[in-house]
Amino acid sequence: MSERTTSASWAMGIVKALELEGLDCRALFKQLGLDFAALDDPDARFTQDNMTRLWQLAVEQSGNPAIGLNMAKVVRPASFHVVGYVLMSSRTLAAGFERLVRYQRIIAESADLSFKLLPEGYALILTVHGDHLPPTRQSCEASLACALSLCAWLTGRILHPRKVLVQGSTPQNLAPYQEAFHAPLEFNAPYDALIFERSDMETLLPTANDAMAALHDRFAGEYLARFSESRVTHKARQVLCRLLPQGEPKREMVAQALHLSQRTLQRRLQDEGTSFQTLLDDTRRELAEQYLGQADMTLLEAAYLLGFADPSNFFRAFRRWFDATPGEYRARLLGSDGTGLSDARTPAYTIPAP
Repeated sequence: MSERTTSASWAMGIVKALELEGLDCRALFKQLGLDFAALDDPDARFTQDNMTRLWQLAVEQSGNPAIGLNMAKVVRPASFHVVGYVLMSSRTLAAGFERLVRYQRIIAESADLSFKLLPEGYALILTVHGDHLPPTRQSCEASLACALSLCAWLTGRILHPRKVLVQGSTPQNLAPYQEAFHAPLEFNAPYDALIFERSDMETLLPTANDAMAALHDRFAGEYLARFSESRVTHKARQVLCRLLPQGEPKREMVAQALHLSQRTLQRRLQDEGTSFQTLLDDTRRELAEQYLGQADMTLLEAAYLLGFADPSNFFRAFRRWFDATPGEYRARLLGSDGTGLSDARTPAYTIPAP
């Protein structure tokens, strides 16, 4: 699978947050081999792992582990790309957050958002994923602080959540967190989240405009479709799925199907954080999962549909992917009842609001 990316508008927000700490971000970008000028291109993207390295370097140079919270001071609707304007035209914060969940990938592919009504109130739940590097707590905390700051922008008043859940351990210095959230804080939580009062989420926004919301929905939907479909990774995966039942596809065949030279195909894939061999392997693995979930498909059929001329090569690849034989994996997949799972997290610790 190709690497997750972050929009240049969100990366610019990170830069402004780091500059508040007195850091020279142009120098940081140069040190990390990143293109600082790309921040001015609204369609540019940065890989999640490079943003992780940026946060790590910023903490190292600033000595401030709570530096992610600075983003609350610099966030603007524009920090959320076209999604910011979709939120502004929504009828309520609840409607806005539902749109934020829908269009999150425009801002950053590394974050999964959910918004749901719980007995204690509305919950905006965040999960940040890494690729080769685990995400930093600064990335997660910046997103929470930004979401809350955005609420103030949209409503014209300061909102106090009922509770803020933070996956990270309790920090030595609580003051930055108390200043950013003004709410009870729960560290070592199972996930990162903001819990809001129902009345705050359901109040009509002063910027609500149904006609503009529909227009912005269209723009956001078109951008998301263009962003997904314009990626060579997406197109090459479609070609691989079509060619695999005929045998293992060669790079030349895929390049020809995409009307690209082999060199251009490889360069475009590298720009998107992958390679032809990695994409072929990932596509086979994803399809193998689907095929083994179909009880009426034999393992031999699955092997041939994945382009393996020799079934023994399929078995070796499968063991590498899942650390199990296809038969063992299918037995778990079709017979598992989900029992025996446990969460060995550190017990949560709640800090009351100041």
